Amino acid sequence: MSRQLDLLFFDAGGGHRAAATALKAVAERQGRPWQIRLVNFQELLDEIDLLKRYTGRRIQDFYNLMLRNNWTLGMSALLVLFHRIVRLYHPEQVRLLEAFWRSSPPELVVSLIPHFNRAMFEALKRVDPKIPFVTILTDLADYPPHFWIERQAQYVVCGTKRAAEQAREIGLAPEQIYEVSGMILRPQFFEPPLVDRASERRRLGLEPELPTALVLFGGEGSAAMLRIAQRLGKVRRPLQAIFLCGRNQALAERLRRSRLPYPFRVEGFTVEIPYFMQLADFFIGKPGPGSISEALEMNLPVVVERNAWTMPQERYNTEWVRENGFGLVVPSFRELTRAVEQLLEPGNLERYRAAARGVSNRAVFEIPDILEEVMLKGPPAVRL
Repeated sequence: MSRQLDLLFFDAGGGHRAAATALKAVAERQGRPWQIRLVNFQELLDEIDLLKRYTGRRIQDFYNLMLRNNWTLGMSALLVLFHRIVRLYHPEQVRLLEAFWRSSPPELVVSLIPHFNRAMFEALKRVDPKIPFVTILTDLADYPPHFWIERQAQYVVCGTKRAAEQAREIGLAPEQIYEVSGMILRPQFFEPPLVDRASERRRLGLEPELPTALVLFGGEGSAAMLRIAQRLGKVRRPLQAIFLCGRNQALAERLRRSRLPYPFRVEGFTVEIPYFMQLADFFIGKPGPGSISEALEMNLPVVVERNAWTMPQERYNTEWVRENGFGLVVPSFRELTRAVEQLLEPGNLERYRAAARGVSNRAVFEIPDILEEVMLKGPPAVRL
């Protein structure tokens, strides 16, 4: 008999939906007797979305617009304001979630989103206290308070030792914390088609042997890619680049019209990220947990930026890159030219690639076993 699991995501950034669909795909491949329902959390709360009411844009749409235009300065202050609004509308969130689950109660609820895990937990307890609740962090670390991990009788799945430490620091018991080997990645990253790099590069209009940068800023792209393209042109070593612009068609067109002094390829939205990463030698982009983890799985060193524009929940990611020798962290992409020259010095690229090869991330295959165990155990018997 199949059991119903709810996986909750939203589309503020692409990582939450991608993690949910990847987890569903792997569970189905493993033959789990589950009926998995993918639930768009934003749609459940549309009724109380003030931005949608007054502007026609959902909160997640505004967030993606900020990413696309690199309007991320001052995000820490904006996050404080956002959390005040979340607290103000907490009773309404609980009411809407409770109504949803009363109409079709699952046997397990899994959250892949931040900010709203207290509301989800409280609503679920009103419906049936025996239904366990799990939060899977899709960030490398929490950004407390009240971002990912809440002090309540639930389980958390952490992709790094730092996140697991944060769960213990907030007061969760050991039996509530599961540590896995990384971020959830799509199964395609573990079974990429073998390609002839030289011939595939030629087919895309690239040189077969030049060091190749892959520039990626998530599914929404970023105007920062235009400046990166120009700065790569000042590198005093031969190279070429692949620019993946996501849904940002205007950005893709501007890049295609660019007169750059090196071979390059521009792509819009694509699900073939593993293919393009196989053709690259290193990654340049924002320090998002998904993009960094994808690059490392494909043995690509990373070059990322950390400064006042870096989103607060992604700042730890740059520390993680530095600590593990996975690549270079620059204070601004204005210094990208020098960083890429350093990366391409003899021996450096291979040293960083060796560090990337040392990563063994099997989280997407580990988590279904955890969810199975949680359904057998039920909610944790802890007092918090």
